[in-house]
Amino acid sequence: MSTILAPTVTHGRSQETLDMHCYVAGTKIVSEKKLEVRSPYDRRVVGTVHLANASHTEAAILAALKGGKKLTRYDRYSILEKARHLLVERKEEIAKIISAESGLAIREAIYETGRAHDVLLFAGIESLKDDGQIFSCDISPSGKARKIFTLREPLSLAVCITPFNHPLNQVLHKIAPAIAVGTPVILKPSEKTPLTAIKIVELLYEAGLPHYMLSVLLGPTNEIAEPLVKDPRVDIVSFTGSVPVGKHIASAAGYKKVILELGGNDPVIIMEDADLDLAVYLAAEGSFRNSGQRCTAVKRILVHEKIKDVFIEKFVAKAKEYTCGDPADPETRVGTVIDEASAIYLESVVNKAVAQGAKVILGGKRTGALLEPTVIVDVPRDADMVVHESFGPLAPIISFRDIDDAIALSNSTAYGLSSGIVTNNMEYALRFVKELKVGTVNINEVPGYRIESSPFGGIKDSGLGIKEGVIEAMKCFTFVKTFSMPW
Repeated sequence: MSTILAPTVTHGRSQETLDMHCYVAGTKIVSEKKLEVRSPYDRRVVGTVHLANASHTEAAILAALKGGKKLTRYDRYSILEKARHLLVERKEEIAKIISAESGLAIREAIYETGRAHDVLLFAGIESLKDDGQIFSCDISPSGKARKIFTLREPLSLAVCITPFNHPLNQVLHKIAPAIAVGTPVILKPSEKTPLTAIKIVELLYEAGLPHYMLSVLLGPTNEIAEPLVKDPRVDIVSFTGSVPVGKHIASAAGYKKVILELGGNDPVIIMEDADLDLAVYLAAEGSFRNSGQRCTAVKRILVHEKIKDVFIEKFVAKAKEYTCGDPADPETRVGTVIDEASAIYLESVVNKAVAQGAKVILGGKRTGALLEPTVIVDVPRDADMVVHESFGPLAPIISFRDIDDAIALSNSTAYGLSSGIVTNNMEYALRFVKELKVGTVNINEVPGYRIESSPFGGIKDSGLGIKEGVIEAMKCFTFVKTFSMPW
């Protein structure tokens, strides 16, 4: 088995080991039980976290339900704005934490701080708005002279469970909309990337967020996650992560709102009329950015058979630009995947595809958690890497005959998150929009394109069809109250 060698150049990497704590409503948890967080790249300890237990879970619930000062819209806006400015001031520090604990290239970590900035910006803007409606009641023979008004009120308590990829942005996509509407949150981040989550919680406290509004807990599943998911005092569970865990949460949560953002198996579909340079760029960016660890990453490159050969030639040349190595090096474009076990799994699905007749024409080498960007051609349609989600820098290429074949191939998996289409033919574009069984169709763009306030989510095994994004999430963290008056 390959092993990672310690880097000979540190590229400005901090050797400090962070000692961090879970929080119950702003109170640090000091525990003898600690979690060590190691770099996926060189296995050094980058931080430790004091863990919580069942008593802390109960205390966090009680603190949130007890509440405190009711925040005005301007209060919420001011907190989110202050947090946004603090994030900008400390983006380099936070990016280094993201890169150290996740193995993501530092350039990707810096990019993520920019996206997180936008989440705070849009949540702050939306917190000032009122989306209430007015219904006149004298509009039918059975009506009368009254008006019905609507308003939104915050839920009593939200539980938010976040994954290891995008350890800053995924957290803020849940916390910021909840703050914007005044709903208290208990956050359970991934044990693989907890340092970034705790850092942003501390930043929000510093920005003036009342402590009862936010707790962050890590610890044994049976003492933290399971009780939080099942507790009837929790109004909503918002989860981003794997399909099996998401389905378990759905069955265990009971009578409460459940928001699930699960896996993806997103295609980029390249038609015979496509701008080839654009197609190559989008396929490479979609496959290799963030080490391929995005639910909306390109997991399947579907290419019209008429242009397959020329596309592959151009794509391989482009893929060679995505250098793989030390995440702390500003020149590195692809860092590690989250751990060695994940890299070994990705290596195995490539090997299985090769055994079925596929060919690796670029990359494929693994060193510890570092996996080279890998281009695979002649991939069978029933290969594991294209039937199931492969969460890494793999670029399997499959050809199709015509648009009917492309649509059928795209829809053939259990997932339905997003898609990217490269074409200049409006009839093609409209057919894909209408016929792909996914939550998003992006024309001449990567599947993952969005802004942080636009609706986002999938169907089938990608989710329940409930959208996230700042505006939709704010709706989820509230309920609509109606009242009527004589008019």
